[in-house]
Amino acid sequence: MERQRRYPSDLTDAQWEIVEPMLPLIKSPGRIPKHPRRAIVDAILYVVRSGCWWRQLPVDFPPWQTVYWQFQQWEKRRVTERILEELREQVRLAEGREPEPSAGIIDSQSVKAADTVGRDSRGYDAGKRINGRKRFIVTDTLGLLVVVCVMAASWQDRDGAKTTLLSAYLATPIRHVFADQGFAGRLVDWAQATLQTTVEIVRKPAEQRGFAVHPKRWVVERSLA
Repeated sequence: MERQRRYPSDLTDAQWEIVEPMLPLIKSPGRIPKHPRRAIVDAILYVVRSGCWWRQLPVDFPPWQTVYWQFQQWEKRRVTERILEELREQVRLAEGREPEPSAGIIDSQSVKAADTVGRDSRGYDAGKRINGRKRFIVTDTLGLLVVVCVMAASWQDRDGAKTTLLSAYLATPIRHVFADQGFAGRLVDWAQATLQTTVEIVRKPAEQRGFAVHPKRWVVERSLA
């Protein structure tokens, strides 16, 4: 029996038509799949959107052990990454862009870690006064996600950006990246010499007072938000 769609994170019929062909059929050895793949995907999206534990999945989803096992199998095959790449290409083509981006925007955000996060993977961001992790992302100029790197919050932007820019260099043709003033300095020279990538620092206008939207940076800030 098909479960009733009731959560904001559930895929619509139109979304499922796009995603379903991208999902490989992974069977547990000696076992016939008991639960529809759509219910599995909706359960994974519920965890991602709500931030709950796997064990806290509502009872109208398949058992959490089944959902988590399927999630692990897809992650081993990079299914999520391939889906994001395919969807990004479709959106870019619909916007009249080339399928692969040549320019991107980098930013970081420190996030408080849960009590269950080990000390070896968390740190303290003195500037933001946050004990947790820092996520570095690169988006294309539409704000679509390209690369994500997660580190301890104690990492400086200029240092964490090296790993992030290297990931973007290996995965995409992006060779021009916009960044805020936190990424200025030696990182700019390193990126040019090592990755042949131009890091353009977008500085605040001298006359700016308070918050203002910067055309070359607002999309990455929207993505983090």
